[in-house]
Amino acid sequence: MRGKFLKVAVAATATAMLATACGGGSDSEENAGAAGGTLRVYNAEPAFLTPSGGDDEPSLYVIRQLYRGLVKYNAETSAVEMDIAESVESDDQKVWTIKLKSGYTFDNGEPVNADAFIRSWNFAAYGPNGQNNGYFMKRIAGIKDVQSEDPDGDGPKTAPEPKSKELSGLKKVDDLTFTVELDAPFSGFPTTIGYPGFFPMAQACVDDIKACSEKPIGNGPYKIDGSWQHNVAINVVRSDSWKGDAGKPDRIEYRIFSDIDAGYAAFQAGELDVLYTLPPARYKEAKQQYGDRMYEAPGDSFTYVGFPLYNDEFKDKRVRQALSLSIDRQSIIDAVFDGRFTPATGFVAPTFEGARENVCKYCTQDIEKAKQLLAEAGGWPAGKKLTLWANAGAGHDAWLQAVGDQIKAALGIDYELKVNLQFAEYLETADQKKFTGLFRLGWGPDYPFLETFLYPLYGTGAGSNNSTYSNTQFDELMKAGDAAASIQAALPSYQQAEDILGEELPVIPMWFNKVGAIYSENVDQFVWNAVSDADYGATSLKQN
Repeated sequence: MRGKFLKVAVAATATAMLATACGGGSDSEENAGAAGGTLRVYNAEPAFLTPSGGDDEPSLYVIRQLYRGLVKYNAETSAVEMDIAESVESDDQKVWTIKLKSGYTFDNGEPVNADAFIRSWNFAAYGPNGQNNGYFMKRIAGIKDVQSEDPDGDGPKTAPEPKSKELSGLKKVDDLTFTVELDAPFSGFPTTIGYPGFFPMAQACVDDIKACSEKPIGNGPYKIDGSWQHNVAINVVRSDSWKGDAGKPDRIEYRIFSDIDAGYAAFQAGELDVLYTLPPARYKEAKQQYGDRMYEAPGDSFTYVGFPLYNDEFKDKRVRQALSLSIDRQSIIDAVFDGRFTPATGFVAPTFEGARENVCKYCTQDIEKAKQLLAEAGGWPAGKKLTLWANAGAGHDAWLQAVGDQIKAALGIDYELKVNLQFAEYLETADQKKFTGLFRLGWGPDYPFLETFLYPLYGTGAGSNNSTYSNTQFDELMKAGDAAASIQAALPSYQQAEDILGEELPVIPMWFNKVGAIYSENVDQFVWNAVSDADYGATSLKQN
């Protein structure tokens, strides 16, 4: 289904802000948005550079330029538009027929055809491959047959090989046509497939996935120049094989920094052209110094503090509720973020259709209630410190310390910070279920409708369910929403599922961000995509 799934008022505001941000001051209308030059951008170290593996922000920023998929999202409205797909159609919302445009190839000359998508989705879904984006294939028929479970939990027995290596729901019709059968009708399917986990992969990439992550074989507007220089840089140049709209810069240099403060210093020194995020403590300074070159808009990124439900002390929901009630979100936002963010009282960004306020009745500080709930749960283990985790170098220390101070003041629980892991290591710790206390993570929408804030984070076994939360009623309501006749008709079921989260609190909602990006005098037109954030390929540089 094509359409606008963000609230109209927000989309209009974003459009107006985008127009302001893009008014970069070229010398003439003829030169505005001209192609050419090298765009230097900030990035953290990615985890993977393959569509099946990369699900973290640093990875996705690179993957979105190296690869392209079936559909894309309009930068201003988030409307779903055809990209490599000619059409995505269904009579019953269960069996979808996808027709591809002809003539697209990978950088190594392999065709981007039905096989390219089928092999990529099969590779991601096959459990032994251990791909982060495999859970996005969860609705495709045959998903259970390509996965297996450890027969004795975490015991000594090895999990058996899955029954199949391929999803039964994927069928090739001809070179440019394939069908996708889902386990159940899902009206949102055409919207989801713009997420990079659904991008195609070359046979050579699937044959050697590690090599492909180091030197990607893409099919997008840019190709890698050399290979991934870990913790230093990833450089890409325009691809001669790309048939779609060409990227504006000739070259994009992703310069990798271990922390955002170093990135900001590099921007100040003239070494970067775009910084898509700012150190919290430098926002006022940046606003004053780069006001006409700062892009701001209501954000949809969700910051939360998760509970490792695999640890005994967090299994009682009253403990989780008490900890959440101890926190005054607005005071932290005012002190650390200059009041820029919106305190979260729910789990879905307020910019999304179907979002509601006050879903979480434990998200407004109430110290007396917090004490009562903790006492009813049997209290906190005597002498045990509460560990608060966050990734290093992203400016989380100050606000996480404020969270710890408030919990200590309200409930008498002492705490310690653990903020020493770079993001890739931090995500690995999450995947291995090794958090020993509360952990900071964020979430941005993978596609433009409400479900993206719910199932990926809280569905049983979902790939980004780092709390390991599982609730049968929640899962059933998500299935009911998926099977609704339209995205709008699905909202009541999704909202009921969110209500369960508001009571169970698998995570503590903290806030929804406000976008704050800065760009240099070298930039002519800066483009921000409402779904996928800074669009480097569409951002143009001033030409002499």
